[in-house]
Amino acid sequence: FASRPFWPGTAQRDWIVNGTNLEHKIKINLLEKDNQRLRKLLELQASSDKRLLPAAVISRRSNGFWQQLELNKGSNHGISSGDAVLGPGGLLGVVESSTTTTSRVRLLTAIGTNIGVWIQDKQIHGVLKGVGTNRTQLNFLEINPKVIPGDIVSTSPVSTIFPPNLP
Repeated sequence: FASRPFWPGTAQRDWIVNGTNLEHKIKINLLEKDNQRLRKLLELQASSDKRLLPAAVISRRSNGFWQQLELNKGSNHGISSGDAVLGPGGLLGVVESSTTTTSRVRLLTAIGTNIGVWIQDKQIHGVLKGVGTNRTQLNFLEINPKVIPGDIVSTSPVSTIFPPNLP
């Protein structure tokens, strides 16, 4: 009975898990601050601190299904040309134009879209190119990039158009 407080149990496991989670939060906070400091030194665009604004798709043309869509939010809501549009899984496109109540979004799959991208695990830069279908084309700056399906593609950390590191 006297040794019972030293037996492994849920309380000790919870203390360890909570301590580990706290340590991870502190590390992430420190890394984010360091990242901001380095971006200032390099004069790169910082990760977007803008508030995310939910919007619904209200229109999509059948003849340009992979080219553009319209959202139910516009300049009255703070949306302007060049804003990144995110969806489940990451970047969908960029606001091309907006009225007071709607926004037209050019999708990444639209013909002529070129986005600088980065594969962190491989340390490789490339260009994501829209080809007008439900898929995009990924061109790399290296001849033999050795990427595999499942590698995470994100916006380039040196992007001046989009916030960096958006999947």
